[in-house]
Amino acid sequence: MALEVIGSGLGRTGTKSLQTALNMLGVGPCYHMVEVFQDKERKMPQWIAASRGNADWDAVFKGYRSSVDYPGAAYWRELADYFPRAKVIHTVRDPEAWVESTQATIFRPDGVAMRAFAGGGMMADFFVSFTRDLTGHLHDREWLADYFQRHTEAVKAAIPPERLLIYEAGQGWGPLCDFLGVPVPEEPYPLENTRAEFIARRAAIETNQGA
Repeated sequence: MALEVIGSGLGRTGTKSLQTALNMLGVGPCYHMVEVFQDKERKMPQWIAASRGNADWDAVFKGYRSSVDYPGAAYWRELADYFPRAKVIHTVRDPEAWVESTQATIFRPDGVAMRAFAGGGMMADFFVSFTRDLTGHLHDREWLADYFQRHTEAVKAAIPPERLLIYEAGQGWGPLCDFLGVPVPEEPYPLENTRAEFIARRAAIETNQGA
């Protein structure tokens, strides 16, 4: 099964909501970071191998029709080349708001990424596999905001306009369904993994671990 949709947008740009939306639109199953953590022993080594030049994209995405969020977003260029018929959805938001969100969630000093880097082993290698350009800058707000904008410009320069949708979650179903050529669902566009939900989920996990 070849990917039909590739998400090039960085984490914390509405990617979890987009995963659910694509599943609802019949373009799933959709690969997302949550998929990796549900099968760490098998899937993390696949991304580590990819980071070392030994990617097996058919094996990584076996059974999936779409991909959004990290780690796939870090390999958007390679995936767009490997799956030339796939459409590309690039999720965006205000760069400063994105930076603030990352610092409170995925890149927070006591978060899973920082603990993985400190702990070493497979988890560290996995996070290195997709943070790549971000390594060493995870708390540099000015650098991150500039990187976010440069990332968007790189995608726009590399992907032909007819193959690319620049999308913000607040736009709802319309642009997404038009781009994919599918009907608009009766259900509202999903809203998942907000900053508050992310923080609450992390706190619950830490509470359970300490119990």
